[in-house]
Order: sequence, then structure tokens, then C-alpha cells
Amino acid sequence: MASNTLYTPRDPALKKRDDLEDVLEERRTSSDLRYALRCYMPVVYKGITPCKPSVLKTMVLQSDQLRHVIPEISKETGESTDVLQEEASSILEEMAHRLQLSTIRFFAYTLSKAFKALFQRVRVNEDGIQRLQQCIQEHPVVLLPSHRSYMDFLIMSYILYTYDLALPCYISWCLTDFLGMKIIGEMLRMSGAFFIRRSFGGDKLYWAVFSEYVKTMLRIGYAPVEFFLEGTRSRTCKSLTPKLGLLNIVMEPFFKGEVFDVSLVPISISYERVLEEALYARELLGVPKPKESTSGLLKARKILSEDYGSIHVYFGHPVSLRSLAQGRINRSLYNLVPRHIPRRPSEETLRFVNDAAYRLVRLQEENMVLRPWVLVATLLLQNLDGMEIEQLTEQTAWLRSLALAFGAFLDWPDYVSASKAVTSGLALHAGLVRVEGSRVQLIMESKEPGSPEERLFERAVAVLSCASYRNQILHVFLRPALLGMAMQMASTSRKDEVYSCFSFLRDVFSNEFILCPGGSIQDFDEASYMLTKCGAVQIQKQDIVVTDKGERTLSFLTSVFQPFLKGYQVVCRYLYEEAVESFPESQYVTALRSFAIRCILSGELGCYEVLSTDMQKNALVALLRMKVLRKVKVGSQVTVKVNKVAVNVLENKLGGRVPTQKAVLARL
Repeated sequence: MASNTLYTPRDPALKKRDDLEDVLEERRTSSDLRYALRCYMPVVYKGITPCKPSVLKTMVLQSDQLRHVIPEISKETGESTDVLQEEASSILEEMAHRLQLSTIRFFAYTLSKAFKALFQRVRVNEDGIQRLQQCIQEHPVVLLPSHRSYMDFLIMSYILYTYDLALPCYISWCLTDFLGMKIIGEMLRMSGAFFIRRSFGGDKLYWAVFSEYVKTMLRIGYAPVEFFLEGTRSRTCKSLTPKLGLLNIVMEPFFKGEVFDVSLVPISISYERVLEEALYARELLGVPKPKESTSGLLKARKILSEDYGSIHVYFGHPVSLRSLAQGRINRSLYNLVPRHIPRRPSEETLRFVNDAAYRLVRLQEENMVLRPWVLVATLLLQNLDGMEIEQLTEQTAWLRSLALAFGAFLDWPDYVSASKAVTSGLALHAGLVRVEGSRVQLIMESKEPGSPEERLFERAVAVLSCASYRNQILHVFLRPALLGMAMQMASTSRKDEVYSCFSFLRDVFSNEFILCPGGSIQDFDEASYMLTKCGAVQIQKQDIVVTDKGERTLSFLTSVFQPFLKGYQVVCRYLYEEAVESFPESQYVTALRSFAIRCILSGELGCYEVLSTDMQKNALVALLRMKVLRKVKVGSQVTVKVNKVAVNVLENKLGGRVPTQKAVLARL
């Protein structure tokens, strides 16, 4: 039962983490103008003087790769090479950054003002900054921040400027949203952003220009390259399944022997209160995202009068690509084809890139700094009718101990009492919760009267907003909770049967959470160890037994993940009871949401989280992967075909019931 995954089980509580310092502390007592205009002399790769952006573009257009690709495309399309060369130049002009120090200084000044107004603290691990500083001088660096807010790329550049580090050239599809904001878009471009289209999969020339631009920056050590492994912002504040395209591009210069090594730096950005909190909840409920505009940005100035708590930015240990690839990638195979000729990654390479991506996202998760509010939000979601504040405080203190035992990175010093921690969190999130007398409750009703559907929508916004904070800590409880649910599902306490149920649940939810493909054994062993360590279970020779002490722990863990279990059951119910055996994929989300709304309004269902498009789409992908559903493309329309028997079996198994084939046929 050996595994080839890139991470192994470990004791999470033994992980040594760096101390954090507040970079805004000095800004509150000194001149922001002096800070912006100070001498800025960042360390550079091997002491090389960086070239100008215009020289970088010339290098790309004259590269061997484009000289090879353009004639090839000319043969395929019949377009002249001169026209294609001109098109490549236009693509690069649209895409490339125009880094200017004057713009950087302007952002340094304005962001200092804004951050001091918005946040109590911006805390950074300075040991991580020192490691990064050393890294930049030795190898090309790729910065991989988590992505929970539009603030992410701004806060990254601000911190690097503060510590005299080279500003990154950052890539993000979501930055194309800013191109419609002419002034803001150009300022972002002049601060290091380069813009790429959201979709260009079939455009060979665009792909060649883009990949060569990124690889040239890495080969010459122009600047750190920054992008989001998740591809887009997580509106749920859970980590998203990593996208592999960009990671494969930045690894390619190493695979081809063009650089000795590449340093991959996972960075965890944690928000005590997310600026887009209510906006995200509404988007998850199907409300279209507002289009970014300069006028909209100016109207948003009112947020400067609100308190958004603290931001924590943790720079993880740089991961050497050379070390990761040792024994996994045979680089000699890349010598069989000239470097400038594009080639599809081999299956071996794709598996390696995928495993590396999951490892890096998991490192981001492990270094997420969590505030006490995430514990409070977790408990309030399990008690939508409200809790007495004394009870909430007691349970939050208990949950703190459990989270620390499981290795959570909690920003909750021992000298801060549970009462103070809870009160502080409730005050910061006063727009989401209310305290009446001694009782705490989510604000789930609108002040304005409305239809049952409108009232349901407001309740769902409150629940999904609160869930975005609970989701920040789910990675801590995920594996023990899967084991706890597996123990409930298994008909006996035998270890092999519990493992079978654990693997099944892990497979079902592998699109919902970061669960490395092929890592089922490691995850099971890690979960067993953590529950044993906290005294919740005892591992005997052939059995896993719950202790008296463990009842409370396992009850909590299974309750935390009930919304996901119920949500997937509702998806199965819809597919079995209402969906026809073949329907257009485009109708899935709307029809499922209507079905769930009817179930909630009728009192059959109390789970608002099933209304989230994120959960609905993850469930669809999972069911397709498990071959419960099947996609068929006819012309331009994608049709989903439903295996009703398989859907029924899955729904029953998720509910802890495994029906006989005879019973299934009877229902049909």
C-alpha cells in the first residue's frame, strides 16, 4: 500500500512557526511620504542589473521559441509570418507590465494611508522575509500566495517594498477585470502586473508569447514571478483545487536545464474580516458579480470608515524544485528535443506537477493564521437558533484546545481570556451577529418585509458569510472528521472497514477540499494519529474504538462537516427524484437551486449551504469523476446523462445506508 505522494504524515503540533511583526506599527508613528520616497535598493538575482521592460519584450519577440512557432502557425493557417510577428508584438503589448518606480512609490504612499484606516495590524513573519531575501539572490523565485481577496496582490507588493525586496511581476486572470478601469489598470501595469486573457487555450500564438514571457523572466532572474495557484479568488475561503498550467510553465526552464533550480514560495494570507464578505455570499447565491469600474472604486471609499481587524501574511519555507523533482522527473528526456520546440508534458510530468501543486496548497493551508472568530463562527453555524454567551465562551475555549492539538496556527495568546477573545470577535463582526441580553445569534432576517423566497435569501447570505470564516479552519479538522464520519458509516469497528468508508468519503469530497490524489493511506494514518493523540479513539490490533472522552470530539467533528454531507445528499435527491435522465449542463445549477429552495421552504431541509454554487459545482464534478453522471457533447451543447441506480446507491451510502440491489430496483 505504498504511495508516491509528495507529503507524508507528521505530528502537526510539533511544527515550529515564526513570530509575526506588525508592519503598520512604524507607519502609524512616521511619515508616509518619507516612507514612499525612501531609498529603495532591492537585492537582485546573482547581482545582475535588471533590464528595462522594453528590453524584456524584445528578448521575447526574438526568442528561438517564437521564431519556431510563428512559421509553424503560418503553415497551418496560411497567414504570413510578418502578420503573425506583428500579432505577437500586439499580444505582448497588451500583456506586458511597464514597471515604474514612481508608480510604486505612489502606491506605497496611498496603500499606507488605506491600510492604516482599514486594518488594526498587518503582521508578517520576518524570518520568512529573510529566507526570501536569500532565495532571490540564488535562484529564480516564484511566489505563490493564497487568494481570498482582491487585496492579496496589493498587500504582497506593499510588504516586499517595505522590506526592500524586488517587487514581483504578478499574473492573474482576475486582473483582466481591471482593464476596463483605464487609470487603475495602467497603474497596476506600472506596478508590475501583466494581464492575460481569461481563456486562450486554442490560441497557439497567444500561448507561445505568454509562456515565453514568463520563462524569459525566470531564466534571466528579471524579478520574482507571482501568481495564484488556485487560479481565482476563493469566495468560500476554502482552498480551491490548484490549476496546473502556470505551474507547469514556471517549472519548464528547470526541466530543460535552463536554470539550476527554481524556488517555489508558498505564502498564506489570512484576513480576520474579509472586505468582500457579503459580496461573496451573494455571488455564491447566483447574484452576478458587479463589474469593476473606477467610479465603483471611488464609491467604495466608505469602507475606509470600517474596521477589518488584522491581516496575517506568512512566507513559508521556499520549496526547491530540484529537490522535489529528485527521483520523480527524468530530465535527460528533455535533451532529446531542442529546447525551443514546444512539447506536451508527459504523463510523468503532469503527475509530478499535480502532486507538487497539492503539496504547495497544503503548505499554504498549514500556515494560515486563524483568529478566535473562526472558532466562534464554527459554533454559531451549528446553533442557528443562537447560543448563550457563557455557553459560547466555554465551547470556544474547548474548541481552541482541540484546534491546537490538531496543529492549528491560532493567533490567540495564552494571556487573552476566552471571554475577551469571543467579545472582540463579536464586536468586529457586528454586522453579521447580534448580542441581545446574554444571547448571541446570526443576523438572519432583513429589516424590510419580503416574500418567503426573499427572506430565505437573506438567511442564506448570513449563513454563507459566516461559513466563509468557519471554512478557514476546516483543513485543520478535515482528516479527523472524515475518520469520524467513516466510523459512523462503517457497520463494524474493524479498521479495514473503517478505512474503506474513509476512502469512499475522501473520494466523494476530493473536489471540495485539498486531498492529494493517491494520499488516502497517509491521510488515514494522520487522522488516526491525531484522534489517538487527543484521546478520542483507541487503535487496537484490528479495531478503532471511540473512548468516553472522544464522544464530544467526534460529535463536533461530524457536525462541522454535516452541511457538506447533506448538500451532496440533496444533489443526489434532485438527480434521482426530479432530473430527467438527460439534461443540458447549463440548466443544472438553476434547477438544483430551485429544488433546494423548495425543500428549505417546506421545512424538509435546514441546510442553506447547498444553495452555494461552489458546492453545487463541486458535487457535479465529483459525480462525473465517480461515473455516476456522464457528459455528452452534441454540437455546442453539453448534456449530462444520469445513472439513476448509481445516484440512489450513492445517496443512501452518504446517509449511512447501503441498500440491496432488490431495494433499489423496487424504488425504480
